[in-house]
Formats: sequence, C-alpha cells, structure tokens
Amino acid sequence: MRLLALSALAAALLAAAPAVAQNAGQIAAVRRGASCPGCNLFQADLTGLEKSGQNLSRARLRQADLSLVVMNRASFAGADLRDVNAYGGVFSSANFSGADLTNATFVGTYLQGARFAGANLTGANFSGAEMDRASGLSQRQLDRACGDQATRLPRGLRIPVCR
Repeated sequence: MRLLALSALAAALLAAAPAVAQNAGQIAAVRRGASCPGCNLFQADLTGLEKSGQNLSRARLRQADLSLVVMNRASFAGADLRDVNAYGGVFSSANFSGADLTNATFVGTYLQGARFAGANLTGANFSGAEMDRASGLSQRQLDRACGDQATRLPRGLRIPVCR
C-alpha cells in the first residue's frame, strides 16, 4: 500500500513539473552556425538562417520557426520537428530520417535530395513543396500528410489534398 502511495505521489510531482523550456544559449549557437545535436531549440526563431551542413540530429525544434531558411545538407535525423513552420525554406539534401514532422508546415519548401526514411509526416503540409528527388518517402507516410496540385513528388507517389 505504501509503495502504491509513493508511486502516486511521484506521478503527481512529475505531472506538475514545468515543461522544459528552450535553451537561449543553444539557440544563439545554432544561429551562429554551430551544430547542436540533441539541443533544446523549442520555439526557436531561426527565420532566414543561412547555414549549411549543421547537425541538429535528435534536437528538439518543436514549434520552431524555420521560415525562409537555407539549411542545405543539414541533419535533422531523429529530431522533434512537430508543429514547425518551415515556409519557403531550402533544405537540399537535408536528412529528416526518423524525425517527427507531425503538423509541420513545409509550404513552398525546396526539399530536393532530402531523406525521409522512417519520418513521421502525420498532418504535415507540403503544399507547393519541391520534393520529386527526395528519398525514403513511402506512400504510407504521404497518406498521413497533405499537399496540393503544385506539390512535386517522386514518380509513383501521391499526396492527399490539404483541406
């Protein structure tokens, strides 16, 4: 009985703990062009960043603004990109393998050569995205995302129209 009470108290304390906030120092380092695998970049404003080859694998970029960035050859492998806004970004040959892109916005984004093996694309909007030379995409992934008639996909794949 006592063990059950302690478990309940521990669960209550964990539920009441504040969410882990962004790390301003890590965000500043990324803005300067540093790689930062595993960093906490929650809600980071990286709008217009022009840095290629950064390693942001396993980073927490949830709700970050990546609008109009140029991040060619960047690695987002295993990263948390839920609810990211990447409107008009350029991600040539970027690695999104195993990343969580749930509800991300990639409207008008250039994704030629990007890798998506094992990425979660649930609710992601790829309207107008150029990704016909992307790799690792499956029909099952794309069935959970959406796009429009301007979305360019690899031959044989299709994407539902966004509502």
